Amino acid sequence: MSETPKFTVIDRRKFKADEEQESHQPATSANEPPAEDSSKPTVPSPGPQLVSNDSKRSTAPDPAPAQGGLEQELPPAPTAEESQQQKTAYDASAQRLEDLIRAQNPAVGAQPPIGFEQLVQQIYVSAMIQMGAGTQEGQRPRVDILGARTTIDLLGVLAEKTRGNLTEAESSMLQTVLFEVRMAFLELTSMITLQAMQPPQPPPPGKR
Repeated sequence: MSETPKFTVIDRRKFKADEEQESHQPATSANEPPAEDSSKPTVPSPGPQLVSNDSKRSTAPDPAPAQGGLEQELPPAPTAEESQQQKTAYDASAQRLEDLIRAQNPAVGAQPPIGFEQLVQQIYVSAMIQMGAGTQEGQRPRVDILGARTTIDLLGVLAEKTRGNLTEAESSMLQTVLFEVRMAFLELTSMITLQAMQPPQPPPPGKR
C-alpha cells in the first residue's frame, strides 16, 4: 500500500520573531576553541543515499494517525488585522507589477477582475491539457490521465463545497464544465482500455 505524503505548513510570521531573537544573542568570538573534541578522528559523512519506503516500514513503526486530521498540522489562523495588512500589501504589489507591464507594453489593457468564472475556466483548461488537448498538429499528444483525474475531482469538490452559494449562471457553468471534462475522461479511458486489450502486432516479414 502506498503511503500518503505528508506536508508541513510553515507559519511565516515566526520568521521575524526568530530573527529578532537571534540578533540579541552574543556573537561567538573567533578565538574561542571549538566545542567539539579535536582528539577524536573525523569520520567523513556518507554521501546521499536512496531510502525506500519498504526500509522505512521495516525500521520504524508507522506513526499513529493524528487526531483531528489537518487541523493538528495547521498554524494558528491570522488575525483580521494581519489578513487586511497582507491583502493591502498584495494589492499594492500586484498594481505595481501591472503598471510595469503596461509601461513596457502600452497596448496591453488593464487586467479583468478575477472571479468564479476565471477559477472554473482555469481548472477546465488544466484538465483538458492533461488529457492531450491543445497538442500541435504532427506531435504526439502527451496525456497525464492520473493528473487529469485529480483535476476533474477538484472540480467535483468545488461543485460540492459551493452548492447553494452560487448564482444560477455560475452553477450552470460549473455543471456544464464538469460534464464536459468527465465525458472527455470517459472517452479517453475507453480508448486506453481498447488499446491495452489488443494483442501485440507481429513484426513485419523478414524482420526479427
